[in-house]
Amino acid sequence: MEGGMDKLAIIGAGAWGTALAVTARRAGREVVLWAREAEVARAINAGRENTAFLPGVQLPPGVVATTDLADAAVADAIFLVTPAQHLRQVAGRLAAHWRAGTPAVVCAKGVEGGTLALMTEVVAEALPGAVPAVLSGPTFAIEVARGLPTAVTLACADRALGEALVGAIGTQTFRPYLADDLVGVQVGGAVKNVLAIACGIVEGCALGDNARAALVTRGLAEMMRLAAAKGGRRETLMGLSGLGDLILTANSHQSRNYSLGVALGRGETLGAILGKRASVTEGVASAASVAALARRLTVDMPICFAVDSLLHHGASLSATIAGLLARPFKNETTDSTI
Repeated sequence: MEGGMDKLAIIGAGAWGTALAVTARRAGREVVLWAREAEVARAINAGRENTAFLPGVQLPPGVVATTDLADAAVADAIFLVTPAQHLRQVAGRLAAHWRAGTPAVVCAKGVEGGTLALMTEVVAEALPGAVPAVLSGPTFAIEVARGLPTAVTLACADRALGEALVGAIGTQTFRPYLADDLVGVQVGGAVKNVLAIACGIVEGCALGDNARAALVTRGLAEMMRLAAAKGGRRETLMGLSGLGDLILTANSHQSRNYSLGVALGRGETLGAILGKRASVTEGVASAASVAALARRLTVDMPICFAVDSLLHHGASLSATIAGLLARPFKNETTDSTI
């Protein structure tokens, strides 16, 4: 095996972590899947199914679940698939078992609350011996687990390592595209969840397909501005980890963020929506941290600011929509006011 990546560890046995374990095994790797909940690990090992987070998918032999991070750390590459706001805590627990030079492939999408750090910045602090990479793109876990065609971005500064990681997880139907802009890829993954909530609100309020198309396009411009301010490249956001992920997440009820926005647009409260969910809706926390990061970097992101105001600052839906529609007319390419 190129790069010696015969054994992979997946940290996080939610829907996406479980689907990634399935596709890694499909690629011929030995897979250890770390679960926080003992009952999830037992269900996987005894019944070959993650009944809590990915029911109906049979996990192949060669995927072994564990609740012991020390066991999971003995791998050629480790994929971090915990929710973004829990990554630092889990990485800190992994640090005692980490072998220097082991790749840490970040699969969490978000900006850390409080610190406003990207996920690779969290890893650099919590796992200083890790070599960072990022896996992101338009992926619904159930489709990946079922082997339906999927393309993703794998970003790594070390080209040889990136190629080895692509070889370790790539299959005929799971197709990683190599990139080197880790910042741009992470910004796309974080911001698209916030924009998906906004698109869901458009649907829930019956504002029409024109409005959603406008929001996706202007939201992409916000993504690009934030990526550039953070040191990434605007063109990265035109790829799978930006536009591709946004198209998927902002147009389907399979998306937790989009469906949350739809419910908000129909008048449900945030507390009531989240109270019915077992899985994390990343865009809720990301709305606050993305907005705060944009303000820190003096980046204008009116759509993301609006979502943050609705979710976290008690803004009314009607007033927020009216405020966006009352913004001055601008030049599309320079974003200057006419």
